Amino acid sequence: MQQDLIAQARTWLAEDPDPETRDELAKLIDAEDFDALAARFAGTLQFGTAGLRGELGAGPMRMNRSVVIRAAAGLAAHLNAKGQTGGLVVIGYDARYKSADFARDTAAVMTGAGLRAAVLPRPLPTPVLAYAIRHLGAVAGVEVTASHNPPRDNGYKVYLGDGSQIVPPADGEIADAIAAVGPLAGVDRPESGWEILGDEVLDAYLARTDAVLDAATPRTAQVVYTAMHGVGTSVLTAAFARAGFPTPVLVAEQAEPDPAFPTVAFPNPEEPGAMDLAFATARRANPDIVIANDPDADRCAVAVPDATADGGWRMLRGDEVGALLAAQLVARGATGVFAESIVSSSLLGRIAEKAGNGYEETLTGFKWIARVDGLRYGYEEALGYCVDPDGVRDKDGITAALLVAELASVLKEQGRTLLDLLDDIAVEHGLHATDQLSVRVEDLSVIADAMRRLRDTPPTALAGLAVTSAEDLSEGTEQLPPTDGLRYHLDGARVIVRPSGTEPKLKCYLEVVVPVGSADELPAARAKGAELLAGIKRDLSAAAGI
Repeated sequence: MQQDLIAQARTWLAEDPDPETRDELAKLIDAEDFDALAARFAGTLQFGTAGLRGELGAGPMRMNRSVVIRAAAGLAAHLNAKGQTGGLVVIGYDARYKSADFARDTAAVMTGAGLRAAVLPRPLPTPVLAYAIRHLGAVAGVEVTASHNPPRDNGYKVYLGDGSQIVPPADGEIADAIAAVGPLAGVDRPESGWEILGDEVLDAYLARTDAVLDAATPRTAQVVYTAMHGVGTSVLTAAFARAGFPTPVLVAEQAEPDPAFPTVAFPNPEEPGAMDLAFATARRANPDIVIANDPDADRCAVAVPDATADGGWRMLRGDEVGALLAAQLVARGATGVFAESIVSSSLLGRIAEKAGNGYEETLTGFKWIARVDGLRYGYEEALGYCVDPDGVRDKDGITAALLVAELASVLKEQGRTLLDLLDDIAVEHGLHATDQLSVRVEDLSVIADAMRRLRDTPPTALAGLAVTSAEDLSEGTEQLPPTDGLRYHLDGARVIVRPSGTEPKLKCYLEVVVPVGSADELPAARAKGAELLAGIKRDLSAAAGI
């Protein structure tokens, strides 16, 4: 068995084009480190609806140039099989370790396969790539990014010509084509022949960002901004300048791209501690709001002054920002379908219904939200917002930031804040209190065991609220295709449990709805909502064995 493992590793080593991973693998072979080799050769990094994402390193279970070349070759074969030979593939990348190498390899493979390839000029936000696909009439796009994952990770996100991420059956077809790729020596990778795009595409994207704003609104909000060591700073500040907003105050320690992400444990605004430097900057600068992007700037986080919060600043939940943007668009007369994933707050449906707009729930991920017919606005609780679906059929942290700054400016002129508008929304539609129970694991079997436990012995009550119905989403519903998840409807609450699609986490999404008759009732409603959420968390943890 061990000799088989060594032989497998030597075969991989012989065709690895990257000196760094060759050196890594050679040292493991020489040291006969069978545990490390087994982890790298336990299978193959699976290509799915999120493309590829994993830890950098040598071997088929890691992100590396060999794996990326195979993925690109499979994608090229898929496109050629669909009759798109000669079509354009646009490639973008972030500032993570190896991202530029993976982008160049992808361009070489596409060129060698008879497709045209164009690479964005430098590390840029993912929404710029999503925009470029439609703007340039491409047949597909690739973004090399691991979004908000730890520094050791990278990923490979695939879009088709409609500008949205792949969904079944395309993901399975591409995975089959990747599996059929033979030795790397047979994958043609010319040294040149692709285009390096200039700033014209970025300029066109920035011109498009203006369209999300109302020309008559004030532009007075003062913003503290952090790019979280990612690629957002130059594009966001350019968009704010074009729109006429005050220049954002940058969180200096996090403003420039740095693949080591030295000031955060996880470069995700939702993670504990990730916003500490932003809040410290805000206490000095005294802005109206704080805005954060994740490293590839497709997500947008918002924080507001709150005297009751530690340090005087509070992060808004993704559901709160989702409701604020929906209310803003409704107030501006936006029409069309408002859509969200099933794990997001049901409040969006109430806002859409009262405004006479359509409403649709989808599976988790913008690959589903972006495909909703007639989409005008879509959001997901994990800080993702699509406010210009005709321009970017994906979440876009730059245009979302512009809309938030516009809303803060409008309210500022009225002597009001985002928190005041949230109060108005709660009085009008009921208090929708949401929370999340998220468990990060080293051993993925912990997640599988928790899901099995909940399926075998589903809870009958949580926090004293009876479970009125339970759905195993792996069987699908009339509205949704199958997915690994469980949904519980309670008397005045809702719970969804699912494994994360991009991280080793079990995620539980909780929502409690408390009726509110007037603003005077809000404090009591919030206290009741918090109490119920805490009780649901406690009881669900016990039921899942986590």
